Amino acid sequence: MNPTDDRAGGAQPAWSFTAEPLTSAVARALWREYYTEVSDRWHQREHGTDTDPADLEREIAADTGDGLVPPAGVLLVVRCDGEPAGMAGTRLRDATTAELKRVFLRPAYRGRGGAAFLVAAVEQVARELGATRMVLDTRRDLVEARALYRRLGYDEIAPFDDGPYAEHWYGKDL
Repeated sequence: MNPTDDRAGGAQPAWSFTAEPLTSAVARALWREYYTEVSDRWHQREHGTDTDPADLEREIAADTGDGLVPPAGVLLVVRCDGEPAGMAGTRLRDATTAELKRVFLRPAYRGRGGAAFLVAAVEQVARELGATRMVLDTRRDLVEARALYRRLGYDEIAPFDDGPYAEHWYGKDL
């Protein structure tokens, strides 16, 4: 089941999603783009420079995404008019709580309804895994993501983890 893009006016992009292993070429490329963007933003904030390439490679290698695999997790790739546009994942934290992870949309596809479509797709998959609640953490500098989550009905909640980059926590009943 694919959620629909409900934007008004103009030609609607054709959004779709598929579950893909992190080892697929498309997923690996999106994973790298995600890490490059969020790492460079953090390094710019903290040090005024982009991430050192060797550090970036270590960061990418360190996060294997092993929680985003069946049976308790999934990585979704979203496509716009058939072209890979982004990714997001979910994993069960317990029998009824899923965690939203690695939400990323390529810059060329932003502002076209894809982020909301992608989060709705992940929420649907989380429900299919048995979740009745979705939680996530994010950083303070990812203001676009924080605005998206609030717009989609996520409320700030008490911290549920102590990740090194977790600065804001959100939750939503599914």
